[in-house]
Amino acid sequence: MIVRGAVLREMGLAAPYAESRPLRVEEVELAPPGPGELLVRIRAAGLCHSDLSVIDGSRPRVMPMLLGHEATGEVVESSAAGFAPGDVVACAFVPACGTCGPCASGRPALCEPGAAANTTGALLTGAHRLSAGSSIVHHHLGISGFADHAVISAHSAVKIDPALPPQIAALFGCAVLTGVGAVVNTARLRAGRSTAIFGLGGVGLSALLGAVLVGAHPIVAVDVVPAKLRLALDLGATAAVDARAPDAVDQVREATAGGAEYAFETVGSAKVLEQAYAATRRGGTTITVGLPHP
Repeated sequence: MIVRGAVLREMGLAAPYAESRPLRVEEVELAPPGPGELLVRIRAAGLCHSDLSVIDGSRPRVMPMLLGHEATGEVVESSAAGFAPGDVVACAFVPACGTCGPCASGRPALCEPGAAANTTGALLTGAHRLSAGSSIVHHHLGISGFADHAVISAHSAVKIDPALPPQIAALFGCAVLTGVGAVVNTARLRAGRSTAIFGLGGVGLSALLGAVLVGAHPIVAVDVVPAKLRLALDLGATAAVDARAPDAVDQVREATAGGAEYAFETVGSAKVLEQAYAATRRGGTTITVGLPHP
């Protein structure tokens, strides 16, 4: 079938992107799903900073590539057990094969075949279902969600409640699983533990919601955007700190009675990581979630 999607053919074009136009909406050919794969009608997709990291070249990928990995959609055709037309799914940006060492040990985010497929711009089986003429168009993290339809591995899909609005469901494909996963799976944060979250984008706010969910206290939110700090307080943060303040680290340490037991850095910035580490109390844990340049 012919689909329309946002294709990146060259990384590292100069900003502003409104002028250099690194992404172009093109018509490309999408082959039918192979064994263990799904054809999904995309209902919503989020623009994640990881997409921008491919566009600016700080996360090199094979070109050309149809971008987008934070997506949700409805299954149109299934060649995989457990999925049927009409199922609503959130897409996971690391396909989990379920049998490799990391998957078997309960760490599917580190799936080795999934990571290999993502590096080569293929689906989990190594197949490519996108093309333009005689040329392959590579898949972005097994999803390529900036299109009206996508073929993905069933190992990249999780069935969700169809009543969830698509613009919210899409966030579960990256921001929510990354931010909440850092809190619940990496930190194993428990009730009553003091927490500081540096950066309040989609991932940082999701980490905040995760900290509220598990009963962490106090929870200090740190960012440079006043509106985000106000939103963080509305979502359950007990204190908000402007990261631009010369004494920002001291404010976090004061709000957490000597430093956060757990500090999360969600920006991917060395400067922000430095702040988070400095705000962590002795014996505490600093967790970096952001995606810096390699």
